[in-house]
Amino acid sequence: MPRVLLVDDQANVRTMISIVLRIHQFEIVEADSAASALKAFEQASFDLAIVDIFLQGTNGSDLIAALRARAPGLPVVAISGMTALDFLPKTPELSDVVCLQKPFRPPDLMRAIEAAQGSHRQSADAVAAAAR
Repeated sequence: MPRVLLVDDQANVRTMISIVLRIHQFEIVEADSAASALKAFEQASFDLAIVDIFLQGTNGSDLIAALRARAPGLPVVAISGMTALDFLPKTPELSDVVCLQKPFRPPDLMRAIEAAQGSHRQSADAVAAAAR
């Protein structure tokens, strides 16, 4: 069962996403802040992170960079209801982050997760090919 770190400061958003993911057989660990997300990340491994870009008092892209420093290539879905996320692909270490605008429907979320996982596989294949 894939383990997902879900980071959003809005409890109702975390609840909605958790329900959808549990239906699709994901294990969810919820965090309401960057600090609690980093603590959870130290205590367990994750197959995917879903991170709100505008967290209370923290920039979600900084959190994504911190998670990636600990687990390079971690598949990430960035979510936001405040702004377009077109700035993320312009940041080299975040170029493969999949962006999803709130509000979104469950099928949109699942497509974003599949895209993030696919992007991670492509990156791993490219590294393996370069090592040959």
